[in-house]
Amino acid sequence: VQLQASGGGLVQAGGSLRLSCAASGRAISYYGAAWFRQAPGKERDFVAHISGITGTNYADSVKGRFTISRDNAKNTVYLQMDSLRPEDTAVYYCAADPWSRFRIGVRDYTYWGQGTLVTVSS
Repeated sequence: VQLQASGGGLVQAGGSLRLSCAASGRAISYYGAAWFRQAPGKERDFVAHISGITGTNYADSVKGRFTISRDNAKNTVYLQMDSLRPEDTAVYYCAADPWSRFRIGVRDYTYWGQGTLVTVSS
């Protein structure tokens, strides 16, 4: 499966953005899908995961503000980000793996999209 992330941009603190991860080559419903983010000079961190088996899971830092969802008809995974904070600034990556169980490690995912930059100004 190939993944194409989009939707990043510049937003003020408190604002919202929706990221999209369009899949091609195979139905994304066969995979566990996740979003990660990497701030400058930091490691890539787990943000959210979705699968038909385990539902949705979130990092504590985004719980209650971010929502991951999937549209099987459009073969796309979304990340709705609300109440954005400057510390959410990062390059956001979507990822997928045939193993659908909830996992948070970068090495747990086989397929990656290119990143999309989210900048939150204070």
